[in-house]
Parts: sequence; C-alpha cells; structure tokens
Amino acid sequence: MKLVPRYERLKQLAKRFPELDPSAIETCLTMLRLSNELTSAYEAHFTRHGLSQGRFVVLIQLFIAEDSGESLSPAEIAELSQCTRATMTGLLDTLEKDGLISRADHPEDRRMYTVHLTARGREFIQGMLPDHYRRIATLMAPLSHAERDTLRDLLAKVSSGIPALRDP
Repeated sequence: MKLVPRYERLKQLAKRFPELDPSAIETCLTMLRLSNELTSAYEAHFTRHGLSQGRFVVLIQLFIAEDSGESLSPAEIAELSQCTRATMTGLLDTLEKDGLISRADHPEDRRMYTVHLTARGREFIQGMLPDHYRRIATLMAPLSHAERDTLRDLLAKVSSGIPALRDP
C-alpha cells in the first residue's frame, strides 16, 4: 500500500467514519511525505559539511548577529533557534570543541557570557553558505515568486490548525 492512500480507499473509509475528509487526509499525508523527504535532504546536505541542522542554525545566528555588530548570549541563541537552553548548551559545547565558536564574559554582567564565531567558524560558515543558498534556490526554482508567496500563505493557514491535532 502506498504512503498516500488512493482517494477511493479514503472515500470507502469515510462511509464508516463520517468525520473523515478524504481530501484533508490525502493532503496531510502528502505534506508528511514532503516533510520527511525535506528533512532527509537537509540531513544529507548538512552532513556533507560536517554539521547537523542544529549546529548550522547556531552558526548562522552568530554570523548574522556579528554581521550586524551584535553579540548573543546562549539564552538568546536558544530563543532564536527555538530550542531549549539544555540543547543549546550541548550544541555550543561541540561547536567550541571543534574550534568554530568561543565564549567570552558578558561586558555588563559577570554571571553571563556571550558567544562568538572564531575566525575558523566565520571562514567555515562563509565557505558553506554559497552552496547552501544555491541548493535552496534550486529546490524552490520550480515555483514562481507568486507561487512561493501563495505557498507560504497556505502553510501558515495549515500551521494555525496544528493545535487541533496536538492538543488534548
């Protein structure tokens, strides 16, 4: 049986379960399949560069901040990256061990510290970004700018319904 059931099978199930909307199920399963394929492709992409998605997100957040003349604390990076502080601590530890980031005392609060790219980290991220951006552009190339706008709007609408699936 295929991952996305044939529409006819869904219609048959809908006879037993009136709550079943065949179009909704088929669309949701298609999004799930795409999500899995996209996650797998991202993992392969980041692995080529010796990274995980989490490590990449930290490096890009630091790169953007430093490009703007800002510095970030671990808590700020965790918030920007939408992960827990505990997860961020692990990411920062491995990035520091690899020589891509450094930690420095916070200029105004001795209990805190800021995180910075090392020269090696800056060189690394600048070296991988052209490939990263080229691959993302190629991924999205089949869609026109208007279609991309529409897709973002549609995905935002779907996202607003996630609590119906997640929450009790």
